[in-house]
Amino acid sequence: MSVLSELNVGETGVLVDLDLPESVQNHLMHMGFVPDALVTVLRRAPAGDPTVYGVDGMEIALRHETAAAIRVRPAEAEIPETQRFEDPTELLEAAR
Repeated sequence: MSVLSELNVGETGVLVDLDLPESVQNHLMHMGFVPDALVTVLRRAPAGDPTVYGVDGMEIALRHETAAAIRVRPAEAEIPETQRFEDPTELLEAAR
């Protein structure tokens, strides 16, 4: 598990917990930052702060200290075992 601010541009995480004051939590939850939401890092300002995140079809800019209080887990863990293919030929056969 890590925090949202540690993800690189292009990476996606699954939201686990918001460790923020209740008023901030409520505000972010209304914008889609809810447990199990997929959050993608879209871009960072030239100075590195704020960062724009994509969640539920919206783009939201968060400051580093806010993103550092949002815990996420890797999105790869969300792929069901039945959809993982070790061999590319398995994927081709599944597509047929």
